[in-house]
Amino acid sequence: MITGRPAALLVLGAFGLAIAGLVGDPTGWWPWVAAAVFVVVLAAACVLDVAVAAPLGDVRLTRSGERSCWLGESTSVELTVHNGGPRPLRARVRDAWVPSAGATPYEHEVDLEPDAFVAVETRLTPTRRGDRAAVCVTVRSYGPLGFAYRQSRARTALARTPAWTLRVYPRFEARRLLPEKMSRLRILDGAVVTRGRGQGTEFDALREYVIGDDVRSIDWRASARRSDVVVRSWRPERDRRVVCVLDTGRTSAARIGDEPRLDTSIDAALLLAMLAARAGDRVDLLAVDTAVRAAVANPGKRTLLWQLVTAMAPLQPALVETDFGLVASEVLRRERKRALVVLFTALEPGALAEGLLPVLPRLAARHRVVVAAVHDPALDAVAAAPRTTATAVYRAAAAHRALVERDRVRSALTRYGVDVVDAPVSRFASEVADMYLALKRIGRL
Repeated sequence: MITGRPAALLVLGAFGLAIAGLVGDPTGWWPWVAAAVFVVVLAAACVLDVAVAAPLGDVRLTRSGERSCWLGESTSVELTVHNGGPRPLRARVRDAWVPSAGATPYEHEVDLEPDAFVAVETRLTPTRRGDRAAVCVTVRSYGPLGFAYRQSRARTALARTPAWTLRVYPRFEARRLLPEKMSRLRILDGAVVTRGRGQGTEFDALREYVIGDDVRSIDWRASARRSDVVVRSWRPERDRRVVCVLDTGRTSAARIGDEPRLDTSIDAALLLAMLAARAGDRVDLLAVDTAVRAAVANPGKRTLLWQLVTAMAPLQPALVETDFGLVASEVLRRERKRALVVLFTALEPGALAEGLLPVLPRLAARHRVVVAAVHDPALDAVAAAPRTTATAVYRAAAAHRALVERDRVRSALTRYGVDVVDAPVSRFASEVADMYLALKRIGRL
């Protein structure tokens, strides 16, 4: 293939011959002969340039670098180009990735001697979580004059491209809330004595009475044996089960703020899982729409975060109606003992009234259920907007109707004994964690 240099030289030569013909004899035959000779020489130079260019069959490509990174961070992947041929390789390497991988730079200039290699670095700044794949590596081998180049066909280039996939973990912005939630958990774990035993709390130890302790916590038998007033201290339950269920159906594709509802749910689920693991509880994960998309059962504390983010990273919203019957059956099948089931979904009447409410009694009879939904602040803004035009009036009426339907669904869930977390994106993860701490404090896990 020919580059732009011969065309530029051809234009310049034609322009020079035209000027020479005007200055000399415009009716003479020599400008045409000169033009023909110039074109032949230029074509011969292009053919010679292609012949001298290094063949691409001797070029070997390999990759190395990072296999994963967090969303919002940058990483790098190296592409090693090895010239196994007998001729010097003067090439331009184009390393193409999917657009959401954020690959820069797009092209690399390579100049290699025979049996030499060089590693070119591609910087990746992903804009979406999940698996971001390398698409194709295209190598153009130029001749010494730069007039023409060799390039493989698209099918051959795809076959020679070294496969590489970068797994982008979801953005865990709620991590910043973990120290504050852990401090509250430590208070529940012994710094403050509960007023009574409470349902499900566990006896911790006996200690001396101090001013301010509830007299109902005094152990009179132990006090008589020790000749001193001692009180019983209680600690939150341990070794309980927490099941995070992600709804990956059509409602999870709605954008709340700057990201899909599913990404917000993943952020809150990660915070809840880390907090529950620190509290000594067992954490399981399910992602369901019409099928089970991801499942993590009882991961170890050391690998909890990595197992969860690895399972959550490739999740994408499916444009189908979630099968809540499948959700209930999977939870009941996997969790034989009582557990806290946190369902991350949307408070939509159509999805919950027809899907979740019919199977909720069966699920709530065995487990403690919490429905966590992200509240869209745009509804409140539209409902409170000035009604100066007919369009604004209709929009406000539609927003009010949506808010009323959310309240109706929330009331229906509450009648079944389900706790509901309905919060905007900025407070959603925090309120889900607060709900867990509140239930743990009163011993209702």
